[in-house]
Amino acid sequence: MLMDLILSRENLIEALKRVERNKGSHGIDGMSVKSLRRHLYENWGTLCDSLREGTYQPNPVRRVEIPKPNGGVRLLGIPTVTDRFIQQAVAQVLTPLFDPTFSEHSYGFRPNRRGHDAVRKARGYISDGYRWVIDMDLEKFFDKVNHDKLMGILANRIQDRLVLKLIRKYLQAGIMINGVVYDAEEGTPQGGPLSPLLSNILLDKLDKELERRGHKFVRYADDCNIYMKSKKAGERVMDSITRFIEQKLKLKVNRGKSAVDRPWKRKFLGFSFTFNKKPKVRIANESIKRLKAKIRELTSRSKPIPMEVRIEKLNQYITGWCGYFALADTPSKFKEFDEWIRRRLRMIEWKQWKNPKTRVRKLKSLGVPDHKAYEWGNSRKKFWRIASSPILHKTLDNSYWSNRGLKSLYQRYEFLRHT
Repeated sequence: MLMDLILSRENLIEALKRVERNKGSHGIDGMSVKSLRRHLYENWGTLCDSLREGTYQPNPVRRVEIPKPNGGVRLLGIPTVTDRFIQQAVAQVLTPLFDPTFSEHSYGFRPNRRGHDAVRKARGYISDGYRWVIDMDLEKFFDKVNHDKLMGILANRIQDRLVLKLIRKYLQAGIMINGVVYDAEEGTPQGGPLSPLLSNILLDKLDKELERRGHKFVRYADDCNIYMKSKKAGERVMDSITRFIEQKLKLKVNRGKSAVDRPWKRKFLGFSFTFNKKPKVRIANESIKRLKAKIRELTSRSKPIPMEVRIEKLNQYITGWCGYFALADTPSKFKEFDEWIRRRLRMIEWKQWKNPKTRVRKLKSLGVPDHKAYEWGNSRKKFWRIASSPILHKTLDNSYWSNRGLKSLYQRYEFLRHT
């Protein structure tokens, strides 16, 4: 029985450790992850009995709206920490059952696979001459999953009715918004450990259909790109696959966001490609805009934050950002970002020196001759223009910022590319 495996001591300990490691916000009951271990210790007997008898009732999820970079919001459903623990225990048992049967072209939320692998695979297709892409966008996928369709697929592989009943209850647990619980007639809320696996189980039907037709494709969760050799073939396949998704999987394709286009005109997982015969991976324009918006926020002149704090926050952000985007084959971009960040910091430093007397004194202390210090210290040029002047380039140079603790995106990029 699968439920016995789910409730085995080893599986439960691993699930508890995973939930504690992932941390995360509280659900509708307000219980924090830190309180989970004690809560389970005190209530495990009752909880275990209700799971074995099929009487356990999950709590509704807490609705959270996360702003999307391109406008709109992503709706997350945050389960209680107890439900996250149970879902994690279920996912750990179901993953070895389902994952080995998933397509080689599926990369999202799977062991030992990541988005970078999907991007590299896509680059390989383009390099092989598949220079048109069907960029499929599934409309609000996690909110539109058909419960009956998903449960039918699960029932073909899972014989334990207790497990099926528990999963159905999680799908139908409902959503709490402003203290009111709304029924969930479709969808699998993003935010729970079980949701990614369930989405892959449903979309595996799409993968198998694309494989049956012999198409070149990559899929990461609900992002699916199919690579073709001509626009005409792409448009034909787009129509037929859209019909399959909407009729067989009961999902909706967002026709406004889906398109047949050149790969270098589309983005995939934050990246895009160059149009060379042997294409390079580049950072998508939207990703660059998001980076610059965040850097502008962290280096805003109007925020009276100490420079050490700014640099610490910048380092935290750019280290994580570079860890993902170092896949790009465009080192010059990382040099550009470094130069731009340093110019913004020079602008802040110049503003913080405030009056001409302070500026003259600071410039002198940095080795500027007296006449030059007086000339630039009394300049009326705007902050941004002064920030790119030869005098500040020379005084507040790379080593100055390095000594202040600022990390270099380009150096980080080079390190990651060679390790």
